[in-house]
Amino acid sequence: MYFSTLDYVIFALLLVLSSGIGLFYAFTGGRQRTTQEFLLADRSMSCLPVALSLLATFQSAVAILGVPAEIYTYGTQYWFLGISYILGLLIPAHIFIPIFYRLRLTSTYQYLELRFNKTARILGTITFIFQMIGHTNPPFQLSDQAKERFGFRKHLDSAELLQSDRFDEYQVIYTGVVLYAPALALNAVTGLDLWGSVLAIGLVCTVYTALGGLKAVIWTDVFQTVVMFAGQLAVIVVGALRVGGMGQVWRIAQEGGRISGFDFNPDPFERHTFWTLSFGGIFVMLALYGVNQAQVQRYLSARTEREAIISCYVVFPCQQIVLALGCLMGLVMYAYYQEDNPLVNGYVKTTDQMVLYFVMDILKDLPGLPGLFVACLFSGALSTISSAFNSLATVTMEDLIKPYFTAMTESRATLLSKGLALAYGIICLAMAYIASQMGSVLQAALSIFGMVGGPLLGIFCLGIFFPWANSTGAITGLLTGLVMAFWIGIGSFVSRSSIPLLPVNGTAFPDVGNMTTAAMTTLLTSATTKARTTGLKRFYSLSYMWYSAHNSATVVIVGLIVSFITGPMKPKDVNPRTIFPVLRSLLFFLPKRYRDKLCFRVPLDKRDDERCTHQYMMAQKNCNGGPMTGDMENIAPAPLGEVDPESSPQIHRNIHVVHETSL
Repeated sequence: MYFSTLDYVIFALLLVLSSGIGLFYAFTGGRQRTTQEFLLADRSMSCLPVALSLLATFQSAVAILGVPAEIYTYGTQYWFLGISYILGLLIPAHIFIPIFYRLRLTSTYQYLELRFNKTARILGTITFIFQMIGHTNPPFQLSDQAKERFGFRKHLDSAELLQSDRFDEYQVIYTGVVLYAPALALNAVTGLDLWGSVLAIGLVCTVYTALGGLKAVIWTDVFQTVVMFAGQLAVIVVGALRVGGMGQVWRIAQEGGRISGFDFNPDPFERHTFWTLSFGGIFVMLALYGVNQAQVQRYLSARTEREAIISCYVVFPCQQIVLALGCLMGLVMYAYYQEDNPLVNGYVKTTDQMVLYFVMDILKDLPGLPGLFVACLFSGALSTISSAFNSLATVTMEDLIKPYFTAMTESRATLLSKGLALAYGIICLAMAYIASQMGSVLQAALSIFGMVGGPLLGIFCLGIFFPWANSTGAITGLLTGLVMAFWIGIGSFVSRSSIPLLPVNGTAFPDVGNMTTAAMTTLLTSATTKARTTGLKRFYSLSYMWYSAHNSATVVIVGLIVSFITGPMKPKDVNPRTIFPVLRSLLFFLPKRYRDKLCFRVPLDKRDDERCTHQYMMAQKNCNGGPMTGDMENIAPAPLGEVDPESSPQIHRNIHVVHETSL
């Protein structure tokens, strides 16, 4: 089966419209002449495009392929992850967003300099860059039997494929493989040259990101989100009709043991339980939606703080719909095949390949729909890659270049930002080639970069919730958390090599290797049921959903201990706007004088507030909305909760600008 003309037209439209949006914003409006417009869309976006952009970053090709495979193999237990979305979005909406927005940041890591020092900021930035470049999703391939059945090329060049039965555990180069995997799928279903596809998609993404800036990225995300919804919905509808309707799908899935009930097992070493997904998932969501630059940058592009908060509320039902679509696709896939399992028949080698095989199987006689689904896959890839390019260019410019070249003109800074986006695009193409050649040992070594979201969350929580934490504690905590992530990552990989797979949910499956889970956040791990182990092996079998919680808790605990040993921060040295006094509410049972001491409240009088507002105006004039490094130590605006930018005329005039947003 090769693409029909209609399929090619649909796929080409995705590329043309994505490029057109970038070119439109490159030559209209302010024409991306300032860093404020290029990196933050002039802080003028409304809540709906911001929300859909947040969703598009979240909904990568990993989710589109991973969630149905997870449900097909292990049932609907994963669906309980939707519970974690509640607190995972409420906490960022009412704690992280107000703090970041009122500080008028451009890079999230500017907060670390305001709260701690420049060293903490640089470490946070470098950690994020490694996270974005090092955390990836695996490519996939169909078996020769499947290619022969559907009429594809039976053999692909060995350099085009990663030959590994366990490639789901391995992660190569984030942006490279996100681009390489869908191109490999396109190569399989069309016979188009693999590297021609990689170049075409990579260049399209690089062009609209480098020319159109964040506004182009956001609006292409909106368009690509619609394509993703349409592609998944088409597969579900066609598949359900062929089975006999959704009622029949549900009945077959229930009889096959794929409808999971509540598993209240509190064991954190169980891969998926109610507690693991609903509570461990909160920390995964916080690492993504609370402190990740790619997401925070979209909040900061909103025209007001209220619009930024509303975008968090809007994205919640959208996430639930996306999760439901992925889970329903998995159930439809299970109901469609029943006893005719492609794994048993040898058409696919692992469950990672199931979704692509299923789509080709049910859509092969419907011109246009295969093209729609491949466009859906590429939309997930493009939204993820463009977000990576833009956020990497932002942190590189704001955290690694601007602080050291304070005399740089605005026009030169903007041109350099565009150059950085272009450079990261070229690096992405190089990483795609490396991804096709990489051996499994190096892949396993790099897999730990997907775990650094937890330590980054930890250092932000340390600064926001614990006013007495000092810079020494923060830096020590972050480094300890990263070491812990490396330790768990390497130990987990080594120990898993000897752990056998076990059947789950009452239906025995052949030992087919691992599968890609749909965590689509900071780590993809193997889908294994843990055998009873002891000692370090038991520790290494910790559920991947608890990694963020474990690593962030390590940062906070070590940071607090070191802070007390080296001397807690003094009240006069703390910028009140960088903290959130949550302990005051949690320690309500203590006498007021102890609460005040523990909560480290630093009141400001009216003159202090006026002085801070003036400093913000001066910093914004010099630095497009984000205070320059030299001004940061002097900024001490009113405590969070005491000054509302929506109601304070002084600050409101300062922060209101007009324009629009996407893992």
